[in-house]
Formats: sequence, structure tokens, C-alpha cells
Amino acid sequence: MAKYKVSFPQLGNYYVPLEVLFTEGLGVEYIIPPPITKRTLEIGSRYSPDSVCAPFKYTLGNFIETIEAGANTLVQAGGVCRLGYYGELDEQILRDLGYEVRFVNLAKAQISKPYTFYNYFKEINPDLSLNKIAQILPVALQMVQYIDEFEDYIRKNIGFEEEQGSFTSVHQDFLAELRQVRTKQELKKTYHKYGKYLKEIKVQIPQNPLRVGIVGEYYTIMEPFSNHYMEKELAQMGIVVDRWMNVTNSLLHRPQKKDKERIKHYAKYNMGATSMFTIDKALEFAKKGYDGIIHVKSSGCTPEIDAMPVLQNISADYKIPVLYFSFDSQTSDIGIQTRLEAFYDMIMMRKEN
Repeated sequence: MAKYKVSFPQLGNYYVPLEVLFTEGLGVEYIIPPPITKRTLEIGSRYSPDSVCAPFKYTLGNFIETIEAGANTLVQAGGVCRLGYYGELDEQILRDLGYEVRFVNLAKAQISKPYTFYNYFKEINPDLSLNKIAQILPVALQMVQYIDEFEDYIRKNIGFEEEQGSFTSVHQDFLAELRQVRTKQELKKTYHKYGKYLKEIKVQIPQNPLRVGIVGEYYTIMEPFSNHYMEKELAQMGIVVDRWMNVTNSLLHRPQKKDKERIKHYAKYNMGATSMFTIDKALEFAKKGYDGIIHVKSSGCTPEIDAMPVLQNISADYKIPVLYFSFDSQTSDIGIQTRLEAFYDMIMMRKEN
């Protein structure tokens, strides 16, 4: 096969550390996946089984778009829900469509046995250097944490910036400069430089602003197109938007048992995937006196469906409204906008009274 041109499905802005990891650590060309758009969803929906969840359609459509962009090696991650089966299904569908690409399915690797990941990395590039991976991996992982930290700060403040576009401009420049980073020293310098720029942006936050926490399923909550840019819509209404779910919190610093202890009065048994995180964070937002909670998931996401009755109990106990969204390929922008505006009016009236 020709030169390795590798890609991974788009998810938020994590393509930046992935590009650094694959190019510097694995010595391959990384094809940045095209942004998720309506075309991505149309392609994915056309070739997906009807019953699969929307994230599968997005990733399949994005795989085809990356092949069109020149990728010849595709990488799929695993997970604890149906995501664990996505890789095999993706590969079979692409083969049936006639695409001749290599497919590396990391779902077959075991987190408890890190060398299994190395074996799959060898599939991507048989000549890879373990030393190079050891050097760049800590940089890429720290980059993920800095991106999550910046985006958390932006979510809570962008609705109150004095000059429209200030946060977006700094954010885009930060991501662009991160793509050039190759060492811990360069990363730290870039982090402090843009951290200073972020803090210098002037904001006018009211004394007691509306605060909304967002909980839900992994992909839909983190890929903005798939939730119809809900966080941006809320920020434009002048709301402090809080979201715990990201790669740093759910994977790199994954809570161990403490979350289950905190929610034991609401959920005794693990319902799988992100459901326990959803319940834990919804309870935390309720206890902190947030004005509302928004639950997002893809249509048919069983673990998050199981979490919904528990959220209703939290809502009743703490008198906090919960708005539920279930996304699929037929979800309309207007419907989302109408429900968000009604939710805003309701929590605003509750606050004023």
C-alpha cells in the first residue's frame, strides 16, 4: 500500500492532539477529518442500518469523507456500549461499498493490557518507534487536558463577552498553535500564552446569572454539530453553560467508585456507558442550585434512556427542571430552537419569582 495516510472520526477539537500523536509518534501522515456537516449525516444515514444510533451514522459518513480526502488507513475506537461493535460494522460496510482501505479497530485492544494497543499501532505503521511514541504520548495527553480546560472556561464565559467573537478568535488561534507543538516545553509555553489571552477578554457577568448543566451521552454531548450547537445557543441567551463530560474527565481522570457512592440513593446498579456519570453530574448540578439541566443523547441510546427516570427523581427531589433531547438524523433545528427558548423563559420566570 502507498504511504500511510491515517484518520480517525471527528469529535470536537480532539483532532489536534490526534494529529500530533499520529504524525510524530507513529510516523504517518494524518488526514484531518472534515468537519461534521449535514452531508456527513446524509452519507452515514444512506449506508447505515436504520436501527443504529446517530453517532454511528456520523462516524461512518465521516470515514467516507476522510477517504475522499485521501485517507487509506482508518482507526476506530472501542467503548462500553454498542460503540464496541462499530468498528466491525464500519469495516464491513466500507468493504461492501468497494473502498480498499486498511481498518484498525482499537476496540479489540484491552485497556488493562497496554501492549495490546502497541500491537494495533504496529498495524498502522509496522516500522514505528516505541521511543517516539513514549516521547510524544505525554504531550498529546496533556494537550487534551489543556483543550478541555480552555473549552470549559469558554463555555462559562462566552455568553458575556463585551466584544463578540473574542473567545472564538483566541480559541481558534490556540488550536492552530497547538498543531505546531512537539515538546512539553512548547506546550506549556503555548498554554500559558493563550491562558493569559483568555483571562484578558473582558466579560460582563451579572451578579446572579442563569446556570444550566448539560449531561448525557458521550458523542452527542461532545460533537457540537450532533447536538445542533446547543451550547452556543444557550450562551447567546446569556446563560452560564457547564458540562463535565469530556475526554479528560471521563477517560484520563475517570472517577473510581466515588461517583457510585454519591448516587447510591438513586441508582444501585451500573446501567452502562455514560449513564452513571449522567446521574452523578445531574445530582451535583441540582445540589449546587443550578437553574436547569439539559439531558442530551442519541435516539435509541439504551444506557441514557435508563438514566432518564432517575433524572426525573432528582428533578422532583431538588425542584430543578430537566429538558430532554434525543437526536437523530431527522432532528430539526427549528424544533431545538423552540424548545430551548421555552426552557429559557421557564427558568428565567422561576428565577425572578
